[in-house]
Order: sequence, then structure tokens, then C-alpha cells
Amino acid sequence: MTNEKIVEKLKQKDLTKYQNLSDLFDMARHMEDYDLNGEVWRLAAKVAKEKGDLEFYDLYKRSLLFAAPHRFDEYMLYLEFNRDPDKKFYVPRRSVLKPVVDALQDLEDDKLDLVTISMPPGVGKTTLAIFYLTWIMGRDPMKPSLASGHSSILTTNIYDGVITILDDPVEYLWHDVFPGVQVVDRSAKYTTVDLGKAKRFPTLTCRSIDGSLTGATRCEKLLYSDDLVSGIEEALSKERLDKLWEKYTNDLKSRKKLGCKELHIATRWSVHDPIGRLERMYGDDPRAKFIVIPALNERRESNFNYSHGVGFDTKYFLDMEATLDEVSWRALFMNEPIEREGLLYKEDELRRYYELPPEEPDAVLAVCDTAEGGGDYTFLPVAYVYGNDYYIEDCVCDNGLPEVTDVLCAEVLLKHNVKQCQFESNSAGGRTADKVQELVKAKGGITHITKKRTTANKLTKIIVNSDFVKKRFLFKDASKYSANSPYGRMMNMMCSFTVTGKNKNDDVPDGLAQLAEYIQSLEASRVEVFKRPF
Repeated sequence: MTNEKIVEKLKQKDLTKYQNLSDLFDMARHMEDYDLNGEVWRLAAKVAKEKGDLEFYDLYKRSLLFAAPHRFDEYMLYLEFNRDPDKKFYVPRRSVLKPVVDALQDLEDDKLDLVTISMPPGVGKTTLAIFYLTWIMGRDPMKPSLASGHSSILTTNIYDGVITILDDPVEYLWHDVFPGVQVVDRSAKYTTVDLGKAKRFPTLTCRSIDGSLTGATRCEKLLYSDDLVSGIEEALSKERLDKLWEKYTNDLKSRKKLGCKELHIATRWSVHDPIGRLERMYGDDPRAKFIVIPALNERRESNFNYSHGVGFDTKYFLDMEATLDEVSWRALFMNEPIEREGLLYKEDELRRYYELPPEEPDAVLAVCDTAEGGGDYTFLPVAYVYGNDYYIEDCVCDNGLPEVTDVLCAEVLLKHNVKQCQFESNSAGGRTADKVQELVKAKGGITHITKKRTTANKLTKIIVNSDFVKKRFLFKDASKYSANSPYGRMMNMMCSFTVTGKNKNDDVPDGLAQLAEYIQSLEASRVEVFKRPF
């Protein structure tokens, strides 16, 4: 009787009886049929859970162990078998991460050469990759792999994660899966791990993309990169992204030997980031797979509301959407990076008004971005506050000499009876603030002027705050001002600003970002008064 006939006969029996299922497991082992073994462990787990039968529980464990050296899914389940349920990484996340695990299996089985994984921050991307590294290291300890990222802190965390799995036989059952593989060398200083036999290049080298790789390793098994882009400032610079791509191709990809696979895991930042460029190059290649799991599904529900109380629910992501600017939300959480080139503020995106509301405003605020010379403008917008809306009623937008702009600023503050105004104190800003304060007091005004020095990247500040400006600021209808007025100059500078290329002037977008940050600082400290309940 053939093996297939035996299996067929066994499947006709009552597999909820231990001996029958155990016999089927023996056939799976004999035939090295991991698909058949999958049927065994799934049924064993189900019966063990339903009946509390320890024999089935043991069969479930043994069938996982049988497949673990060959199947990444079973490896993940077995590796954490002894961990407390509330400590396990994979089981609560398996329903979401299983397609990713399957892609990694295909990478190992030589069905794919390149896999990229794009998911929101904090959902387990890096942890999954660390588990994968320990699996392939056990399978091929003599083939070196390279793990890289944007910083040594990140690559050290990857190294520490690998070492924890290899060193902790209570929490992780790695040595059960690969009993004949030993750690022969490790170095926390150089973040390397060597398994099997000592060799020129360690089994795993963890090194940041800015670290020296010359002579450090060759990549035969896997080139793994994790978040090569350091953050938004790098993402907003096409020049820095170009340099990053050069580092990847020259310093990382050049380490690869024939047959080496690539795995890229990242939170997306830009269409010009490494994953974006790889997708343009290999998007039609059947041996490349680009996995994208956004924060919210088509029904605007969380994709990462994992079981056992881990992950992120829908409310969390909706709150993040409301907090972030649209570009950042779409890139970081929806994995839909959009081209940031072009106009930041489009005419049809802006909220407009004809007249101020008839009631008294809650407050009148202002900020001042002072000129730093070289044709820069002094920009002071005045905002009338009505609830959560900010009406930009007037402004100073002038590139004249300080003795002229100081007077203009004082006059606008007095005209609108502005109670609070924040001056940027970089360069000559501190002097300007003092002078304007003096002029206001001399005219009997009571504006409280504060100073703030900023070290933030200007473009980053402008873009991060642009969504607040679009949603919460209202600007006069175009019929209410002339093009050559200060208000007209403000609107022209605002609506001609691009996030790429050269801008003749960025003072207005920078000043509006300053106003947005100032407002948000005040809102964060707002105290609400409630009636006493008794």
C-alpha cells in the first residue's frame, strides 16, 4: 500500500481519537509532508483546547517542532511555546502577520528574491524580522547575513533581540529547533554573532548604514534593512534621500553575493525612500513582493487591533489621523507616501471669510517672524479667536529696515488691541521684540510680548504645521484685499511656497507655522471651568 493510500485511510478514521491523529503525524514525519503535518497540529490544538487533553497538547507541540526548522509559521508558534500567553508576540498578532510570514517563507524557499514590508510604527515589524533572522541563522549558520538601519541604536537593538532568543532557553525554544547549532562567538562591541564554526564573516553582522562595512562582512544569506530613513527631516530632503540611496547601493547592496536575498522593512516616509525606489525598479518582477498593510482598512477600521489586548484600536488611529498633517498621516500610517513636490497651500484648500463674526472674539493673538537680512520679510499675522477657529484679520508683511518694521508691528498690535504676542528671538528677533514692546507701552498699549528661540528645521516645521493652518485658520476673501497690500503679499507668498526646489521667500509659511505652534501651546494649557455638581 502506498503512503498516499495509508494517509487516505487514516483521514477516514475519527481523528479526534489520539491514536489515529498520532498515526497521521507519524505518516507526515515519514513522508516529510509539512502540509499534512499542518493538518495534524491544527486539529491537535483544537482538540486539546476543547477537551483539555494533555496527550493532544503534547502532540500539538511535537508536530510544531517537527516543522519548525522548515516552516517559519510553525517556528514562530513553537519558539514561544513556553511563554506566558500575555508575553507571546506572535500568537496575538498571527491573524494579521500571517501573510507577511508566508512571504518570508517564500523568500527562504527561493520563490522570491526581494520582499519589502510597509506597516505603521509600533505594530511589530522589527520584532518579526528579529525572529526571522534567528530562524535563517539556525538553518544556514555558515552563510553570513547583514542587518542594517538608520542608526547604531537600531542595529544594536536588533543584535540584542537576536541574542535574547539564542540565550534564553526558558522563554524561547530555539535550541530545541536547532539542537546541533551552537553560538561560537559573539561581540556586543561589533554587534556580531557567529554560529556553527568560526569563520571569516560572522553568521550575522548588525551595522548601521553610516557604519563602516568595508571588510566587515559579506552577505550570502540575507541583506536586511530596517528603517533606513532616520526621520522626517531626512525624508523631506530629496538630496538626503539621494545620498541615502547611494549609501544603500554602494555600502549595503555591494556586500551581496549571488543568491543573497533582500528584506526591507520600514515605516514609509516618501516616494523617494529606498522602498519607493525599489518598487519602481522591481514592481513588475514576479520574484519581488511589496507588502503594504495600512493602519485602517476600507471600512476605516484598525488593521492592528490584535487579540490579547495588544496593538492599536480604531480610535487610536483616528486620533492620530486628526493630529497629523495629511501628508504625514498617509505616509507613516497608511503607507501611501505622496509626492511632496508642488504647492503646499493651494487656493482652493484654504478657508475664507468675508467678515468677522459679530460677537466679541475670545482673544486676539499674534506672532512675529523677524527679518534676518538679505531681503527677508518681517511677518506678523494677527489672529482673532472664535472657539476653535482663528481668523487672520491683519498682518505686517514688509522687508523694510528695522526702524520701519518695528513701527509697523507696534501699530498693528495697538490697532487690534492684541494682548499676547510671541516673537521669534533668533538673530535680531530679541532686539526687535524689546523695541516693539517699548513702542507699544509708549502709546499706552498693554500687549504682553514673549520671546521664543527655535532650533527646529524650518521646512519640517512648516510642513508639520500646514494641516493645522488649513483646518483651523481662516483668511479673508480675495475681494477684501489688494494684491499689493501687506495682506495680499502674505497670501501670494503663502500660495506660491513649494516644498521642493527653491523658494524666493519662506517667511510667511514659517510665520504661520510659528502661529500654529503658539496656538497649540496655549490650547494644551487651557483650563476649562465646570459647574459644581452639588
